[in-house]
Amino acid sequence: MAGGKETPRQKMINLMYLVFIAMLALNMSKEVLSAFGQINESLVESSSNFEDKNSQALAQLKQKAQDQPEQFGKIYDEAKKVVAHTNELYGYLGSVKQEFLSSVENPTDYETMDKDSYVSEYFRKGDQLKPDGEAFLNNMRSYKDKMVSLLGDDPTYAPFVKTIKEKFSAADVMPRDAGENATPLNYINYHFVGYPLISTITKLSNLQHDLKIIENEILSVKLAGQLTSIASMDNYSTLLQQPKGAYYQGEAFDGSVVLGRVDESTVPDEVDLKFNGRKLQKDKDYTIEAGQVKLNVTASSVGDQKIEGKLIFLQDGKPVEVPVDQSFQVIPKPNQAIVSADKMNVVYRGVDNPITVSMPGVPENNVQVSAPGQNLKKLSGSKYNLVPSTGKEVKINVTGTIDGQSFPSTAVFRIKSLPRPTGSIRGQIPEGKPINITKSALSRSPVGAEFENFDFDIKAVVKRFSVRVPGRPAVTVSGNTFDGAAQQLLNFANAGDVLTIFDIKADVPGVNVPSPTSFEVQLTN
Repeated sequence: MAGGKETPRQKMINLMYLVFIAMLALNMSKEVLSAFGQINESLVESSSNFEDKNSQALAQLKQKAQDQPEQFGKIYDEAKKVVAHTNELYGYLGSVKQEFLSSVENPTDYETMDKDSYVSEYFRKGDQLKPDGEAFLNNMRSYKDKMVSLLGDDPTYAPFVKTIKEKFSAADVMPRDAGENATPLNYINYHFVGYPLISTITKLSNLQHDLKIIENEILSVKLAGQLTSIASMDNYSTLLQQPKGAYYQGEAFDGSVVLGRVDESTVPDEVDLKFNGRKLQKDKDYTIEAGQVKLNVTASSVGDQKIEGKLIFLQDGKPVEVPVDQSFQVIPKPNQAIVSADKMNVVYRGVDNPITVSMPGVPENNVQVSAPGQNLKKLSGSKYNLVPSTGKEVKINVTGTIDGQSFPSTAVFRIKSLPRPTGSIRGQIPEGKPINITKSALSRSPVGAEFENFDFDIKAVVKRFSVRVPGRPAVTVSGNTFDGAAQQLLNFANAGDVLTIFDIKADVPGVNVPSPTSFEVQLTN
């Protein structure tokens, strides 16, 4: 610390240097001393301004760390250490400076501060540094080591590290005009010993000023660097924004490609969302993952689904609301194929024809159905009932509406009359041969008309039929069972005789039914 042992020659050089400095000091004009004082005042004032700026910058970082700890917490902790290390040396230099100022009666009378004795005696005793001199060097080097360790090898802070090493390493200094075999002077001997008091005070103020400038620049770089990192394009991805959830073939797509933040440290402080009017609960309906609010909701019905509310972020201690107004569309899962026979688009005249009408992607309440000139009624949901009357075909018009836009469609069905029913006795249908029956059963069994293999549940009522017994004239019966005349005719029939029932007339209310087929019965007794 004291610069090591000096040769007799070096001691002589040092002595001559001190005598030369003393001579300069003795001859230093009052104006020069006053100029040093004015420079000192300017440095003190500038340091005070930087101290205020640095306090504000640290307070700003603190607030951001409280608002967004994921983004600014680490930066704020590092900034506090920068300020702590700076203030430690700044305060120490201030105490040394105050010690020197206390050695004069009037600290503002700079023209009286032309002596160097007090400074030399404070730092040195003979050729050796006193404890106060050693403490000065140790405080300088301690600051340098702490800051270099804190800033590390980050190239962003390389200029500051270089400046700190140059100005605060307190390394020995080789005099500018030293000879070839000269040895370096220690930092204190070079900068302070032999100089007027006011120049030493000004140098200390200048060191304090350098500290505050370095502190200010590091805080500014930390804040700006983090803001730049947050705004970096690496934290964005492209998102597709569209005003509606579905589009149709031939419709112009009016969506937009926008930038969306994907920074996992950008986490909302509060989530207030509703799904179709129901408030969402954290961990049940949503989680926050990698800076994203990940939803876990289930739509209970098809159609438009609404997500609305707000995300709340703290900024400068105040809540900032980001509105959420999004929607998506749910359509039914495909559960069966739609297969149709091209030639089988048929409805039957005069009877109830069940019809199902739907339009994929359109809610049932937005579907309008009509069949001009025909009797069409809506039952429920997508179920309808059609009763065609006149004409050979019916057009069913369907119009779906989404987002105020209409989508018309038409389906055409052929109108056919009911098929010819098959004559029967007590519900039994002949299968290419006479129906075996007893005379007694035939006399009281109803004659019917059956729509074989017909998909509609239609019941025809027989209004009239004729019966013939071999060798006897036929008898016509009103109604569907044997009357008195038919009973008398039946008395002439014997076991094994085949009777014919024909000219059957049947009726379905409101419908013309073709005459049912004739059939034969054979008496078993």
